[in-house]
Amino acid sequence: MYDFAYEKPAELAAAVATLKTDGEAKALAGGQTFIPVLKQRLNKPTTVVDLAKLGLVGITVTATTVTIGAMTTHSAVAASAEVKKAIPALAALAGQIGDFQVRHRGTIGGSLANNDPSACYPSAALALGATITTDRRSIAAEDYFQGMFTTALEDGELITSVSFPIPERAAYMKFRNPASRYAMVGVFVAKFPAGVRVAITGASQSGVFRHADFEKALSANFSAGAIAGIKTPADGLNSDIHASAEYRAHLIGVMTKRAVEAA
Repeated sequence: MYDFAYEKPAELAAAVATLKTDGEAKALAGGQTFIPVLKQRLNKPTTVVDLAKLGLVGITVTATTVTIGAMTTHSAVAASAEVKKAIPALAALAGQIGDFQVRHRGTIGGSLANNDPSACYPSAALALGATITTDRRSIAAEDYFQGMFTTALEDGELITSVSFPIPERAAYMKFRNPASRYAMVGVFVAKFPAGVRVAITGASQSGVFRHADFEKALSANFSAGAIAGIKTPADGLNSDIHASAEYRAHLIGVMTKRAVEAA
């Protein structure tokens, strides 16, 4: 690691002020991506701003939404009886992230801010039509995700909470890398009165995306058979040592069918 200053403010305004005035300062949430990057000397912040004391934790459930504080850990979401009752698929997704240690340190806000193309939470946010609230504004998931490791967040802007509309049915299915447990392909399916939303993570070079053809078919007939004849093009999908683009295209169909059946 390089040398850096360390701050652990107790107020959101103080954290925002440091990040705003120091362009090389970086925020630290759970640190599951940031700490390895520091250790590998791939980032050289002047100041690390630890968000742990800002009080951005907790889960609030109403008749229509589940709102989760940005610093709430994956393990807390997975274990929440309220989340399990309102959106069981969201709790199940959180319980599949990384391993035991990662789930107890990683946070929902950190995951969405990083927007790793193989992360799980982006698929839930996009499929459920979540709203990402920051210290400055509220951002619809449709506008928030803008490509690999790219979001609508401006410099120094911090996520404070995420609100998920409660669907009629939902499920998440993930084909995980056996070593990292990241999604080689992850599919979140959510059924609402207005129709079905399907979001795919882990497969595309540009990050999470919605599958319009699957959504149209499933909105008309919510069954696995409804998408049996729909092929996902391999163009633009990831191809690496773990799986080819063609294999990922096949997995998208398989995981979507499993998610529909589970929902």
